[in-house]
Amino acid sequence: MATPSQPITALAATGLAVLMLAFSPAGEASAKPSLTRQFRAWIDKEIVPKARRRGISKRVLKASLGGLTPDLSLPDLQQPGTKPGRRKDYSQSEFANPARYFKEGGLNTYVKMGRQRLKKWAGELDRIERRYGVSKRILVAIWARESGFGRAAIPHNAFRILATQAFMGHRKAMFVGELLAALEIVQRGDIGADRMKSSWAGALGQPQFMPSKFLKYAVDFDGDGRRDIWNSVPDTLASIAHFLKQHGWDGSRDWGFEAEVPRRVSCALEGPEQGRKVRDWAKRGVTRVAGREFPAAELAKTGYLMMPVGRYGPAFIATDNFYVIKSYNESDAYALYIGHLADRLGRNRPFVASWRGLDHFSRGAVQRMQERLIRQGYDVGGADGLVGFKTRTAIGLWQEKHGMRPTCFPNAKLLKAVR
Repeated sequence: MATPSQPITALAATGLAVLMLAFSPAGEASAKPSLTRQFRAWIDKEIVPKARRRGISKRVLKASLGGLTPDLSLPDLQQPGTKPGRRKDYSQSEFANPARYFKEGGLNTYVKMGRQRLKKWAGELDRIERRYGVSKRILVAIWARESGFGRAAIPHNAFRILATQAFMGHRKAMFVGELLAALEIVQRGDIGADRMKSSWAGALGQPQFMPSKFLKYAVDFDGDGRRDIWNSVPDTLASIAHFLKQHGWDGSRDWGFEAEVPRRVSCALEGPEQGRKVRDWAKRGVTRVAGREFPAAELAKTGYLMMPVGRYGPAFIATDNFYVIKSYNESDAYALYIGHLADRLGRNRPFVASWRGLDHFSRGAVQRMQERLIRQGYDVGGADGLVGFKTRTAIGLWQEKHGMRPTCFPNAKLLKAVR
């Protein structure tokens, strides 16, 4: 899995699954001898004592950390002894239109491949679904998204990635913990140090778990005595299911339903903090698309308005399971992609509503708008240049306050108007 709270990082070559997993920043630079000496001294002074206190043997330490050099190709590194700078420059980075994640070609490719795997692994998936109560189609969708059904290249030495980030990244404390967790995985015998491969972000195997998540949620489902999320499909799928179950997956519910939201229902009602009974959304005039009814079993349960591009695209009534998927990756678009692909593994139909009228703008422009909204007292969830649900809600509230029809999503005109 990608790092916690990380936005979408692993877009597939044919849609949304694994572009970033196989990505390694170009032009890796060799570390200067002085930097390498500092790195090795830091491992000996800071990491080895902590690892020994956790019961990591000298043999495992030598196999895992012996001869490591820092990987200077990784993004957002900070040279030791220098002051931290601004991590990212969003001024020229274009906002990622969510519509591009839902291209029909990529989705149809994954539907075909996913259905083949549903058939091939039917017995294992049935047993996993019975044990954990998680939909087999959700599991296969996440498998597709994270590693292209295990086809993605996951080529990096996990210890080198994690140690470099722990030594000179911007989240040193987090990566020290992840490095120690990775050493514990080898100590427990789940995999050898030479086979501990990760993405460039340090995420492991086909489910893309960070090492600490592996220790909590990976399972040995094929019964060979090892939790092998690199090579074992049953272990991979069961580990994903265990993660979702532990985060509250409700096997009696779907993830959500595409909906039509009338103008009298404000788009500023979006988000997990503004849930209502599904029957109450229906009383306000929210309906399922294509004349379908909300399932009777859902009416008394809580649903959440979700409008990923405000009034410029599809709308949904999401269930708690949508937010369980978000525990795997905090992006709304990620969770929506997983739910949508899972649906299409059954009935291969696109969204009814289209993505329309979205302007091109930079993340820097969004970030500056967010900063202005914060100064006016709005909660945008952080000025990061990303249009998450809190930013969308804040935009809608600002528009309502200024006598505008709320769209809950920025365009070029609005970015300039918010002052």
